[in-house]
Amino acid sequence: MQNMKNNLKIILLAFCGGILGAWAFQALNSAEEIQHQAAMVTETKTPYNVNHYSSEDDGPSSYNAPFSFVEASEKSTPSVVFIKNFSGTDQRRYSIFDYFFGSGPTQRVSTGSGVIISKDGYIITNNHVIDRAETIEVVHQRRTYPAKLIGTDKNTDIAVLKIEADDLPAIKQGSSRDLRIGEWVIAVGNPFNLTSTVTAGIVSAKERQINILGGEFPLESFIQTDAPINPGNSGGALVNVKGELVGINTAILSRTGSYTGYGFAVPVDIAVKIANDLIEFGEVQKAIPGLDVVEITPELAEEMRLRDLDGVIVTHVIRNGGAEKAGLQRNDVITSIQGNNITGKGSFEEALSYHYPGDRIRINYIRNGERRSADLTLQNLEGGTGVLKREFYSSNLLGARLEAVNAIERDRLGIEYGIKITGMTRGYLRDLGLNNGFVLTQINGEPAKNPERIGKYLEEFSGRLRLEGVTPTGQTFMQSYNIR
Repeated sequence: MQNMKNNLKIILLAFCGGILGAWAFQALNSAEEIQHQAAMVTETKTPYNVNHYSSEDDGPSSYNAPFSFVEASEKSTPSVVFIKNFSGTDQRRYSIFDYFFGSGPTQRVSTGSGVIISKDGYIITNNHVIDRAETIEVVHQRRTYPAKLIGTDKNTDIAVLKIEADDLPAIKQGSSRDLRIGEWVIAVGNPFNLTSTVTAGIVSAKERQINILGGEFPLESFIQTDAPINPGNSGGALVNVKGELVGINTAILSRTGSYTGYGFAVPVDIAVKIANDLIEFGEVQKAIPGLDVVEITPELAEEMRLRDLDGVIVTHVIRNGGAEKAGLQRNDVITSIQGNNITGKGSFEEALSYHYPGDRIRINYIRNGERRSADLTLQNLEGGTGVLKREFYSSNLLGARLEAVNAIERDRLGIEYGIKITGMTRGYLRDLGLNNGFVLTQINGEPAKNPERIGKYLEEFSGRLRLEGVTPTGQTFMQSYNIR
């Protein structure tokens, strides 16, 4: 028994000694680690302390990670608004009990964000944020304003609104062309009418094409960022560390509808040019070079014996267009526009987007291995070189906007004239079974040429109505109705 007690004492002492030794070893090791970390701090600086941004810094070298994003956030968040889109009646099924004990059918409301670009109330947002809107409201600093839709552009997913207010905090515009991959940016949105939300990330890529836009001439040259952009942030601001607007947040690449690491923004230089056109002319002044192009793939490069994949290949030259007059031909490889290198279709479309019809641009290209250049005069959608103001007529009764079809679309559809239906909401034309993009060519045997005349005729007409036209896919259409 005494031997057992002695053995237990020895075991207990050994156990305590082991714990004490382990503690001493850990303490000594931790002290060495702390000394090592302290030495590292004195030898190098953490990235967040290198070249703090100040308002006096100008060059690209100042765009290192700031200690915080407070300054950029404080400058930009007051300029971001909450947008409500009221667009028709919710089509869910309701029973008779809903009318007596519930609310019954309600108006659909979708929401998004927008950015104030002028003190007198002009706001940029996404076209998809206000799509099919019957009425639009803007909420800014807890005040609600009715908003007027100035114009939209499906080709870039940009829209412009106007509210009646003065001395609004217009955001300062930066430059997306000067934006560099790896530069810090923050995404500012106003989802769900909350106080503006801010997320940070870097520019992952530029001139991205993700094939999401509609319109006749989709212009995709997105800024890609890993700053989280979630539903409700569409139309919000992408800003640099100075708090300057560099993009309009537009899309996420996701299978779930939530952010998964890829956000996309329309470059501010494109967005503001589109907005200015819509404000001044009511129509985007699209500059057409008179040719179609494709990206250079490895297969095409091998087939055409090209040294690299930069540039775009001309696939079609429009007859009597600017490109034909400048001497360009099919299979020419365009490498630069106005001295700006063309790396793909995104950079090609972006380089053209800054110009107006009538501008004369220098194009460098390769033909059969030989480098050449040409001066090309850009044209408008009607084939001219002047400012183009498209004729249109908006009607709440018809539930649509009617606009004259441009020359390029007339050529594509094989028609001499026509009136296109756009921006459809609830109304007369939808009840007739017509859709967005349908082109009217004849009404009761009369040519459809003038949008206002056709719109007023349809608003006032009763009797037997015969419509002829072309669907967006080019199929002919003919239908008769009895209108009371």
